[in-house]
Amino acid sequence: MSGHSHDDIDWADRLAQLRMADALDAEALAPVARRLLGSVAERPTVVDVGCGAGGMSVLFARELGRAAGGTVVLVDATPKLLAEAERAVAEAAGGSVEVVSLLGDLTDPTLAVPGADLVWASGVVHHVGDQQATLRALAGLLRPGGMLAISEGGLEMRCLPWELGVGRPGLEQRLLAARASWFARMRAGIPGSVAMPYGWPRALREAGLEDVESFGALIDHPMPGSDLLREYVVHRVGWFAQSAGEWLDADDRAAVAVLTDPRSPDFLGHRDDLYLLGAKVIHSGRSR
Repeated sequence: MSGHSHDDIDWADRLAQLRMADALDAEALAPVARRLLGSVAERPTVVDVGCGAGGMSVLFARELGRAAGGTVVLVDATPKLLAEAERAVAEAAGGSVEVVSLLGDLTDPTLAVPGADLVWASGVVHHVGDQQATLRALAGLLRPGGMLAISEGGLEMRCLPWELGVGRPGLEQRLLAARASWFARMRAGIPGSVAMPYGWPRALREAGLEDVESFGALIDHPMPGSDLLREYVVHRVGWFAQSAGEWLDADDRAAVAVLTDPRSPDFLGHRDDLYLLGAKVIHSGRSR
């Protein structure tokens, strides 16, 4: 149940974008890793479900290395992502941190996931048909007193000026609206999709957890952005248009093609007024 095998997304193809996002999010998420690890037992076992390129587990490994150590378990169903996560986390881990990689889906009964003091799942649960059942399964991995933390929802990242000199103003707002339409269809098309008409905190309580709380992490990279930020924005805009292009009109699709073309004088990668601003929300609960 890594979340990377229940949709039509080619996650391996998105590795470069995932790496960039991890690098841009690291400063904001390092305190999140510290906060979560401060709430569990010493030398914990941390399971990162749907670990992607390993960005959050790198932060967990660094924090564990500064403390008494522990174990980081990486779980993903995409071999290319799991290999990258293992490389990155092993590089960050000190001698007191063990790194374990598990290739597969948590719905596979042969996948032996160890008991965890902390289970982390970022942007994973919404890719699975029955989100509530998935939370119960994740909660079932916890040792007594362990914590499940998920990153879901928040404030959508903004990165573009209102007017770009290409196409109509407000392109980003239309890209986000198209993305929302794509997301709704993606959810409806997942086999076994079940409505969950309530928020994540209630879902965690329904999964049998207590001490449920939510908090935010602000992602803020003001203009002028770095080369990394510009490259990420180009990938992000192109990905939105590729995945949700059918909800854009012809003019917007043409504008995106110009803005993401390195040969164009209007290429986004040449601009000095790009930025990244948004927020991730973390919801957590503790096993009894």
